[in-house]
Amino acid sequence: MSASVRLVCPAGRKYVESWSGYALMLLGLAAVMLGPGHWTDVTLGVVLVVGGAVCALHGHLIKNPVLEVSDEEFRYERGSYVVRVPFAEIGSYHLLPGRIRSLGLYDASGRAKRFPSLAGHRTSRTYLPLTGMTRPAEIESFMAMVGIPPRKRSLAS
Repeated sequence: MSASVRLVCPAGRKYVESWSGYALMLLGLAAVMLGPGHWTDVTLGVVLVVGGAVCALHGHLIKNPVLEVSDEEFRYERGSYVVRVPFAEIGSYHLLPGRIRSLGLYDASGRAKRFPSLAGHRTSRTYLPLTGMTRPAEIESFMAMVGIPPRKRSLAS
């Protein structure tokens, strides 16, 4: 595979926090500008503007998970956490259901690949966390495009 194939998983929390922060900042400015000029209106406006700015900044700092296959390498990136797996070592994948979907990778013999923990809480994990807004069809089409087959659900052949 000469070209890079990339999928960015959408993070709904990022957009909610960013737009909520902007709305709080506008509400704070309106409280300061349209209020009768009493110190409580000014204080409330300043608190809303500062709180909105913090919320918007935090929303912009949330990193979306990125799946990428290029130069015979599968790469998962979420902020500073990066997992690189040689493409030849991946035999199949399994999309774990749930509120926050996760991607499990398996080698050719069917054993689950182990990855280091995201936050150091565990020594290793067998899946890569995605986001709740990631549609299973997107992941399935991405994996089909790069040539990784889905794992068979039944053990019988």
